[in-house]
Amino acid sequence: MAEESVRGQVETYLSRLDGLITRGRQVGQLVTNNPTSAATIAANRMWQHDCGLTIHELSGGSKAHWLARSFSEAFLMRSADGQAMEEADPVELVQRLVGVLERAVTTLSNMGEVTVAAASAAPAPRRFEFVHNRELRPVLEQAYSDSRQALEEGDYDGAMRGSCGILEAIVTDALEHKGLSALGDAGAPAGKISDWAFEERLAIAEKTGLIRAGWARLTAAARAYRDEETVGAEVVISERDARTAGQVLNVLMRDLNPGR
Repeated sequence: MAEESVRGQVETYLSRLDGLITRGRQVGQLVTNNPTSAATIAANRMWQHDCGLTIHELSGGSKAHWLARSFSEAFLMRSADGQAMEEADPVELVQRLVGVLERAVTTLSNMGEVTVAAASAAPAPRRFEFVHNRELRPVLEQAYSDSRQALEEGDYDGAMRGSCGILEAIVTDALEHKGLSALGDAGAPAGKISDWAFEERLAIAEKTGLIRAGWARLTAAARAYRDEETVGAEVVISERDARTAGQVLNVLMRDLNPGR
């Protein structure tokens, strides 16, 4: 029974890693084609955060674990002479992180003598057809599945952050499509959309009629999901935080796609 339990855990993590690798390749394409897009930045941030959570779990929370070290070292970009560079190339960073995930898959597969399950032959869901950025759609589909899985497994932190990351991405996509000139008439803050706070994007989207007021149900933890100082390791994310974020996400998806 214990062996079956371990095998089940290994298969669960292999499935999660496989999903993260798929998302990583999709994010890499987004970053390559349109690196300055606010939607791309949001999707990249969301993916990196989800990677960090999974790596943290697999390494048992130990920063000395080889997997945790590999993940951290991926962010340490260096020049040809070995000197640390101030800014990491986003495309290479994505490639490095995907490489770390692939190493984790190899190690887990050898340990559990299992392989990553083949992708289902069933047609892929089409929940995000309303998103204007076509390349972002498959990233969101996978993130949505990951968030639902996290909720089922009781990972409320991962589920809440996943839902909020998707919320940010789809609202940002809608704002970018609307255009800065139209947003300015609704009292949008100055600067790039990618620099706006999460709540600012939601508020402006409501003022411009893109969404309704359903986002106001988000809990304080959800609204601050990107603020690591506010939602850090010492803050316990509740089931209510996670479920409410998921419910709000579904409501806003209907707002942005009335025919859904």
